[in-house]
Amino acid sequence: MVLYTTPFPNSCLSALHTVSWALIFPCYWLLDRLLALFIPDPCQKYQLLCIVLFAPIYLGFLVTSLPFAFLGFLLWSPLQSSRRPYVYSRLEDKSPAGGAALLSEWKGTGPGKSFCFATANVCLLPDSLARHNNVFNTQARAKEIGQRIRNGASRPQIKIYIDSPTNTSISAASFSSLVSPQGSDGMARAIPGSIKRTASVEYKGNGGRHPSEEAANGPASGEPTDCGSLENACIVRIGGDEAGRLPEADDPVTGGQARNGASGGPRGQTPNHSQQDGDSGSLGSPSASRESLVKAKTGPDGSSGEPGAAYSKASHKASVVKKPAARKRRHPDEAFDHEISAFFPANLDFLCLQEVFDKRAATKLKDQLHGYFEYILYDVGVYGCQGCYGCQGCCCCCHGRCSFKCLNSGLFFASRYPIMDVAYHCYTNGRGSDSLASKGALFLKVQVGSTLQDQRIVGYITCTHLHALEDDSAIRCEQLDTLQDWLADFRKSTSSSSTANPEELVAFDIVCGDLNFDNCSSDDKLEQQHSLFTRYKDPCRLGPGEEKPWAIGTMLDQDGLNDEDVSTPDNLQKVLESEEGRREYLAFPTSKSPGACQKGRKDVLKGNGRRLDYMLYAEEGLCPDWKAEVEEFSFITQLAALTDHLPVAMRLMVSTGEEEA
Repeated sequence: MVLYTTPFPNSCLSALHTVSWALIFPCYWLLDRLLALFIPDPCQKYQLLCIVLFAPIYLGFLVTSLPFAFLGFLLWSPLQSSRRPYVYSRLEDKSPAGGAALLSEWKGTGPGKSFCFATANVCLLPDSLARHNNVFNTQARAKEIGQRIRNGASRPQIKIYIDSPTNTSISAASFSSLVSPQGSDGMARAIPGSIKRTASVEYKGNGGRHPSEEAANGPASGEPTDCGSLENACIVRIGGDEAGRLPEADDPVTGGQARNGASGGPRGQTPNHSQQDGDSGSLGSPSASRESLVKAKTGPDGSSGEPGAAYSKASHKASVVKKPAARKRRHPDEAFDHEISAFFPANLDFLCLQEVFDKRAATKLKDQLHGYFEYILYDVGVYGCQGCYGCQGCCCCCHGRCSFKCLNSGLFFASRYPIMDVAYHCYTNGRGSDSLASKGALFLKVQVGSTLQDQRIVGYITCTHLHALEDDSAIRCEQLDTLQDWLADFRKSTSSSSTANPEELVAFDIVCGDLNFDNCSSDDKLEQQHSLFTRYKDPCRLGPGEEKPWAIGTMLDQDGLNDEDVSTPDNLQKVLESEEGRREYLAFPTSKSPGACQKGRKDVLKGNGRRLDYMLYAEEGLCPDWKAEVEEFSFITQLAALTDHLPVAMRLMVSTGEEEA
């Protein structure tokens, strides 16, 4: 399939669209700024004075720009019938971490391979609309969101070995960051074994440079050059005499204490990364995340102490927990690990975003994420009047009414692996304010490897955003029905295999996005019982209306978004780890009880908040004998104060049923 790299099929239409938008944009921008003036911004002083001074100016220029905007609209509107439903962007990466190199990594043999997925609603609306959700400055937020995701995903993944008389196996792989301490002068101090400590948003990865740039010019000064495995994994080996104590900062670094995961050679201390714009100071996280370290302190008698005590005593010291199993889970009562993390997962493979409605913000986000993801789809959706009743092939005709779309779908997709096929469909039953956006579903087929017999190994990912109005359960159920039909058609139309002669092996099938209903509200019973949850498995759900005890809501209470207690990733992580904090800063189902109020809501609220953002996976429809199992599930706080949703991430292990030779 040919992927569309431009929104229009030829340069003539593109030029006409550029001219029309140049006439419309001043009016659009002035109207947005004028409306934003009247919505309170807690960071803006003298708001009344700003209204008095700037409202007449904006209004005067707005009236002046209206005739030009009208002419531009007459030109812009008919062009939308020729517009393609998405824009595909690829920044080719020839380094060992590039998409082409990743394909040669897995041949479908051995025990299997893990893939990491994340989804988030980032609320990148025009600023006047975003302020209704208590988030501000859409353009700056877009850049910051991209930087935080890139920095979180590009961290090394650590595996810790413990050499001791009683245990020589590998401990659970750490999905936290390689850490570096912050001294009073802002400089990091080296830690024995090359373990360093960093704040949750201070890790720079490759300094913000794209991998292809490093391949061409060599690593930047001061950057490590020996952590080059394709999975960007670093292995730390702790001697038996050190496994029972916290290493001191002035301990000598012994040879072989840290070894690279690819070559096994000795590894020295990791130097500081150069400071990049937006990587630390503007993110407001002066202290390191507790999640960056293995959370345990071993006392002199071998007993475990309080993790918080170890953290406060010496923030630059790392401790390691002995674990007898080769892959022992942190939560023995669950089939996989789960956590509230201040980081996006290391080695994130696929990213699905919703509410990237603003086109300028989408471009800024794309430019930032291309520092890590090679393949990106953005500006997904349709605009304008797409047709009326009886129009064949119309995707936005709403029950006999001509539906005008002011905003695109808001969907955005980024991948480290090559994209093979793409399809977008717009839901036709939206009503009210939701009908002004072309909300729909984005279907993708990606290649993640190839067998020794040249069979492609592929995966399917669906990203969607359902109808938002709370009382419209029937509309959301209808959209879920349509979603399953579209997905079945997409798999059928893009499959080049037959049962007798398979040319492709399906490794995974993922559905994710903001579904705008939760699994604890009595008003959402219809959606909770939908057949989608029999076809796809939700790792956080026990059954309709019943969540797993560790699952938390992903919708934040908008009134508290700018509170200092939750303004940084580390602070938000700490708050959400307590039940009291969750009840104060997460959104809960609206109580129907008479007299219920904010102050008394602790008495009427049940559960851990409204979980609107889902990550579902299929156990059927994969390659025969292959099995997909969740390895880790995370609720992520790295976008604190930038959006009103918590991102979620899932690491999925695809097992082939073979033993490694």
